[in-house]
Amino acid sequence: MSLLEVKGVQTFYGASQALFGVSLDVRQGEVVALMGRNGMGKTTTIRSILGLNRPRAGTVRFAGREIAGMRPHRIARLGVGLVPEGRRCFPNLTVLENLLAAARRGAWTLDKVVELFPRLGERRAQYARTLSGGEQQMLAIGRALMTNPALLILDEATEGLAPVIRADIWTAIRRLKAEGQSILVVDKTLAELLPVADRCFVLEKGATVFAGTPAMLTPELQDRYLGV
Repeated sequence: MSLLEVKGVQTFYGASQALFGVSLDVRQGEVVALMGRNGMGKTTTIRSILGLNRPRAGTVRFAGREIAGMRPHRIARLGVGLVPEGRRCFPNLTVLENLLAAARRGAWTLDKVVELFPRLGERRAQYARTLSGGEQQMLAIGRALMTNPALLILDEATEGLAPVIRADIWTAIRRLKAEGQSILVVDKTLAELLPVADRCFVLEKGATVFAGTPAMLTPELQDRYLGV
């Protein structure tokens, strides 16, 4: 049984249709890659899952429950944690305050987040606005983990980060996978994304055009759907 199941979702911005039938699913303990060129509907799909955009057609089920049209805060409380594109840490709160603001009971505690990202422990008293982009991304992931989500969604997991920081983020994602965390991840660095993904879904023009394992995503398909 899938933890998250999206079927035939159609989403609009006013009169303009953005999604034309997106389908994907994430099973318990899986890392699933959501892929596609810029502007093909990845972020709108995530927004539709999270209730930030209400689908006009299709279904979104989480843990067996229909959540399409549900308010975003209710979806979050059901166990969906988001690391948004652009990080969106609270700039005028410290690292510690950012983490504690999201805390819910569960396996992910402050100590465990700091173990995953030691740099956050070193900078716990700093304001988020003073952190580097990579440190802010670590903080955004840590904040999402502090909600103890059943499903973690990362939108543009390593975009714009220095190679050494990207490596730290992918190391953390591999650890989360090893611990059984279900993850839906958007990222453009195929060399790092495909080895950690169990399955992939590719979007083109707001619709799912590929679903399968990384091994099935041949160089020809990568060039067709993901090439510049």
